[in-house]
Amino acid sequence: MTEIVVAGGCFWGVEEFMSRKPGVLETEVGYANCKEENPDYRRVCTGITGCAEAVRIEFDENILPVEKLLQAFFSVIDPTVVNRQGPDVGTQYRTGLYYADAEQKEAFLRAKEDVQRTLSVPVVTEVRPLENFWPAEEYHQKYLKKNPGGYCHIPLDR
Repeated sequence: MTEIVVAGGCFWGVEEFMSRKPGVLETEVGYANCKEENPDYRRVCTGITGCAEAVRIEFDENILPVEKLLQAFFSVIDPTVVNRQGPDVGTQYRTGLYYADAEQKEAFLRAKEDVQRTLSVPVVTEVRPLENFWPAEEYHQKYLKKNPGGYCHIPLDR
């Protein structure tokens, strides 16, 4: 089992999209790289916490190689905009790949470079060390499974 943390705007849709991929074993939404401990959604939305809405993904790399998982991730975000995805605007909606070790860092940088080769504008998705990850409130977990008609800015069936 392998674990990565990604940020792609509103975490509800990213979590649901990733949870549908064969080989994904578990997902959890939360707040990555925060300036304060255990923030709540209300504080995150102010922009003062520095958090990114993120998804922790546990997956079986024998079924779903990290390269394929990252291709899927980049297929549903716009990696060329800062602090926005779809209609959601704010620093918490930035895109990012947060690594736990040198191997993940290299995989993330390769994936970003692969996407950059297909675009004429800069890819701004941040690739940074995972400093911390705080699980979001329970009502955010598996939100679109609990609320199938709920808001989502990404195509879930890609």
